Amino acid sequence: MTHILIRGAQTILTMDDDGHELQGADLRIRGGQIVEIGAGLEPGDAQIISAAGCVVTPGLVNTHHHLFQTLTRAVPGAQDALLFGWLRALYPIWARFGPEEIHTSALTGLAELALSGCSLTSDHLYLYPNGARLDDTIAAAAEIGLRFHPTRGAMSIGQSAGGLPPDALLERETDILADSIRVIDAFHDPAPGSMLRIGLAPCSPFTVSRDLMREAAGLARDKGVMLHTHLAENAEDIAYSLERFGCRPGQYAEDLGWTGPDVWHAHCVQLNSSEIDLFARSRTGVAHCPCSNCRLGSGIAPVRAMRDAGVNIGLGVDGSASNDMGNLMAEARMAMLLQRVASGADAMNAREALWIATRGGAQVLGRDDCGQLAPGKRADVAVWDVSGVASAGSWDKAALVLAGPSQVRDLFVEGRAVVQGGQVVTIDLPCVLDHQNRLARKLAEGL
Repeated sequence: MTHILIRGAQTILTMDDDGHELQGADLRIRGGQIVEIGAGLEPGDAQIISAAGCVVTPGLVNTHHHLFQTLTRAVPGAQDALLFGWLRALYPIWARFGPEEIHTSALTGLAELALSGCSLTSDHLYLYPNGARLDDTIAAAAEIGLRFHPTRGAMSIGQSAGGLPPDALLERETDILADSIRVIDAFHDPAPGSMLRIGLAPCSPFTVSRDLMREAAGLARDKGVMLHTHLAENAEDIAYSLERFGCRPGQYAEDLGWTGPDVWHAHCVQLNSSEIDLFARSRTGVAHCPCSNCRLGSGIAPVRAMRDAGVNIGLGVDGSASNDMGNLMAEARMAMLLQRVASGADAMNAREALWIATRGGAQVLGRDDCGQLAPGKRADVAVWDVSGVASAGSWDKAALVLAGPSQVRDLFVEGRAVVQGGQVVTIDLPCVLDHQNRLARKLAEGL
């Protein structure tokens, strides 16, 4: 067997430029690429994957996450707090992490994403206690086999200087920049089909200096990597920006060189019309995190207005401690529902929500080789079984966001199986989860 043939799909949702939806079609994978799509393809010496009773989509794309937070889900003191209070409750716990906690939590979070059909994910790691490094999450992604876009985050302004985090979690800005150069030089692969690209991501306007934001932007552009941070997440965020910087977050970002097609901002719940116009004109991307925004009471992001203005938008599950789940299909559904709450039942349909979760996310991360099913694109393919109870009675089986499974049957990344028959096959997941739960209990006992 030299290649894979996914055969007889009920529907293939290509998410290509013309929005093709193919009935009863096949998809051929060879050498990490999609090479052919159509009905009745000759099997040759292919490994046959039957997709009868299934909808086939591109792998979903996650544009914002904090994988380390899977060890601090549903912490009682943070369950009902707004953003700033939530952070203050969790910082002391995260300060006790080390390489083992970072690596294990990343494995857990990546497995959860894979089961929800995600083939490409970013990650924002902005604290490095007790010897932890970005290398710990990179190793986890290589083990599980997801396409990975981790970002070297940072915090440099703490409570003693009017910032939010405790000073013990800070790094010196010279050290931040030096390690940013190290990880880019060691790991970043800009080639088409890359499994690993690095970004730079100072945490937020309330945790780093303006100098670091400027220097990070200059370094990223010198090295040819993307930029990421949090922006305009809630009303507290806006108030902080006005008081501290004398301007709204959009102006802050523009003044520091943080707009453009090589930049994407997480949340952007509180962007106003002029900031939306700025992002559209500059082709600045947005990672929309609807479940986290609900969980923290941050508001409903103006996604309909941003989409209509031409802003590039993808979806993000955000950190597992501010969402408590990492299911990207659930994010697509929530994104659709919130826009309907805000703007009416016709504000977003199921196809558009899935497009944002696939093609939209790939655009935000600068990956024109991913996010769609077409010859020449990377073989990141999700197979959804729509013969079960979640889709029973559905008149439109391809409307997965309305009535469909939230876990994938099969997931291929670069043509390699990561999930088969609803099970992660690249790692010993029960063993990982056992270790994860033991680490969580140890952290809880230390409070």
